[in-house]
Amino acid sequence: MTDEPNNPTPDTHDEPSHAPPPGERRYWLDDPRNVDKICKALYVVCAALVLADLLYHKHVHFGVDGWFGFYGVFGFVAFVVVVLAGKLLRKLVMRREDYYDH
Repeated sequence: MTDEPNNPTPDTHDEPSHAPPPGERRYWLDDPRNVDKICKALYVVCAALVLADLLYHKHVHFGVDGWFGFYGVFGFVAFVVVVLAGKLLRKLVMRREDYYDH
């Protein structure tokens, strides 16, 4: 004899359903597999662009802009700084939720 129940109920909480409600159109980005494919393609393109930095001669104006991958690192750091500055600015200019309801 086995210890399994006679009528096992399927566990439906393992993976969320990504099916749209009835009557609603499903788009290709609604499928998480397609989003994963786009992310992987973006990683490949980014890596190829950084590696392309080896294939051309740079006319440097400063010492650091001749370093390998400088513009990629500079762009990423600038992006992070802008996002963090935006978070700080939001705290300075944010109003109460009912500010315009008067």
